Amino acid sequence: MNGIPWDTTLAVVGLAVSALAALWEFALVGRKLLGYRVQMDTTAQDAAAAPYAGVLQQMQRNGTPLRDPSFVLLRIENSGRAPIVESDYLAPDGARAGIQVRFRGRRVVGMVVTELSRDELRGFFTPGDTGQGAPQRVRGLGVTDGLIELPKVKLNRRDHYKVLAVLEREQGYSERTFPDPEVVGGLVGGVRRGRMRRTEYHPFAARPVRALLVVLVLVLIGESLFMLLRSAPTAAPLDCAKGTLTLSGSTAFAPVLREAARQYEKTCPDAHIPVSADTFQGSVAGLNSLAAAGAKEKPAGQDQGLGDRLAFSDGPKGDGRPQLLPRPVALSLFTLVVNPDAGVKDLGLRQGRDIYAGKITNWSQVKGNDVPIHLVSRHPGSGTRTTLEQQVLGGRSLPAVTAGDCAALDDARPGRCEVGDTTTLLDTVASVPGALGHSEVGAATAHRGVQPVRIDGYPATLEGVDSGAYPYWQTEYAYTYGEPPAGSLAAGFLRSLGNEVGKDIIRSHGDRPCAELSKPLLCRPG
Repeated sequence: MNGIPWDTTLAVVGLAVSALAALWEFALVGRKLLGYRVQMDTTAQDAAAAPYAGVLQQMQRNGTPLRDPSFVLLRIENSGRAPIVESDYLAPDGARAGIQVRFRGRRVVGMVVTELSRDELRGFFTPGDTGQGAPQRVRGLGVTDGLIELPKVKLNRRDHYKVLAVLEREQGYSERTFPDPEVVGGLVGGVRRGRMRRTEYHPFAARPVRALLVVLVLVLIGESLFMLLRSAPTAAPLDCAKGTLTLSGSTAFAPVLREAARQYEKTCPDAHIPVSADTFQGSVAGLNSLAAAGAKEKPAGQDQGLGDRLAFSDGPKGDGRPQLLPRPVALSLFTLVVNPDAGVKDLGLRQGRDIYAGKITNWSQVKGNDVPIHLVSRHPGSGTRTTLEQQVLGGRSLPAVTAGDCAALDDARPGRCEVGDTTTLLDTVASVPGALGHSEVGAATAHRGVQPVRIDGYPATLEGVDSGAYPYWQTEYAYTYGEPPAGSLAAGFLRSLGNEVGKDIIRSHGDRPCAELSKPLLCRPG
């Protein structure tokens, strides 16, 4: 490269970053700066899982329970290096309040100053005496509906105080969540036009300084790497292969595979892994497709396996197809799902078996709504369906289909229909009153029209599987036709599912990578 060398450029950038860090810390931040932190903003609902949280929901005022009570803890602090006095507050002449805190959608029931950095600040919040035994109101400190006013407190460097407010939902406010408190205040001649700003705790330096220091470290690392790599040859990414890889099999595991395929193509530009709506047709269909392709492309007597095809199955293949070799990939979670009209969020294991056996035909029989139960299931060959029969229904098969088209189900009578993939099943359950179906957890959770159902009180979680409390899960297997060549696209994609990026993708969809278990080759909970 002609002109200024890269190493010289990086050295100049490093010196500039150091100068900016010093200028920020000792010149800008050294001025007056009034800050605040919202250290807690929680409702009684947020704390519902905590011990004794019911006490919070029973809070009253004048004998009347508070509407959706919430609690906010604010810290007001001198974040600069110069002291703050009363005349520094940006407020009209004669005004005693220096800071206003607004709570949109909430009304202040009460508030108290809970912590002072030093006892000398107590006088700003302690009422005086009229001389007649009646205390005076603290000037500048007050509460009006959704507003708290705080006095002009003198704050030396690092001084602070905390305010705890108890609030209730304002009548007529319909938003589900409350916006953050609005803290309004300012200083004459302060940093950033004197506006009060939200701050954070910094153990040794302000965030901008830390950011500049990080940049400086990165500059130094970059300079070192530039020196080391300037003459190094360019190497291809590990496990990258050229060509086209055909995937098939489980629709439940399809979201993981789609994301993993996109990531692999991004890392390996010469690899092509086409994924469409018709790519995944079910576990058995995928295994049959792989076996047929292998028999056609690799006649008997050839030991070399296919390197351009993979099939994925919820659970082992069973008997037959001896040329298909399994590799456990993930521990997958499944869940029952219902139409919200059913009025049910939990089913006992025995109740679930009785429903699929036809002994329970209306949701009212399990304390739900008076709605007939319609079973929406996957076609035979689905791993999700097979796992349901084996691990939830105790090995029993599903009842006979009563409607060839789910749209033809009778609203007044129970029935059962079948669909071809997970997405269609979830859409059908969401549209058919009283419908009950089954799905992998990630897709069910993301679908807003269905209600996941607990089994015996246990949700579909990996912790429930580990403890043996939750039964609806299965090992996800990747199948190859024979042993694929080590440098093939199939082998490289399988290895990518076991690296850190692949494991992150698997975890993000609610499953657990087999590589994380104590016995990866078994891929069973401990």
